Amino acid sequence: MGVRADPTDEVAQIYASACPRLIGYLTVLGGNRADAEEVAQDAFVRLLENWRKVRTYDDPQAWLRQVATRAMISRRRRSTTARTGNRRLAALQGDGTTAAADAGQIDLDRALQQLSIEHRAVLLLHHVHDLSIDDVARTLGVPAGTVKSRLARARAALLPLLSTSDTNGSAS
Repeated sequence: MGVRADPTDEVAQIYASACPRLIGYLTVLGGNRADAEEVAQDAFVRLLENWRKVRTYDDPQAWLRQVATRAMISRRRRSTTARTGNRRLAALQGDGTTAAADAGQIDLDRALQQLSIEHRAVLLLHHVHDLSIDDVARTLGVPAGTVKSRLARARAALLPLLSTSDTNGSAS
């Protein structure tokens, strides 16, 4: 009679190896470390709950990344909806406060925050996590063509944000 490994121990091994990188990815994706830690924690809870099935997958970490990415996208959409509603409410109440634009250079984090969560996700998964177009498509549950178009649009949107300090018109 063989001893079966405790699923908690198996998930703990994945947690030790994947959690720091997942939190880093989610922090950039969502723009907030506290949210990233919470989403990662929720993703690991779901991994533990589904471990019997997920342990048979070729890459359980890909499943984990997919669950976390979708959860962060949902969280950011809800947050954006709430902020939009609050701005509309403030406008109706006559609150004329607006954020002043920062002068000078725009850093990468700030530029990424200007993108939609969907565009940010494809950029990070493809360029930071080195996933192929097909892997990004599987992670996000969208067609490969959608990933390609989101990548193109995200790059086009980032270009002017990242080149504001380059006024001499040099091409790279």
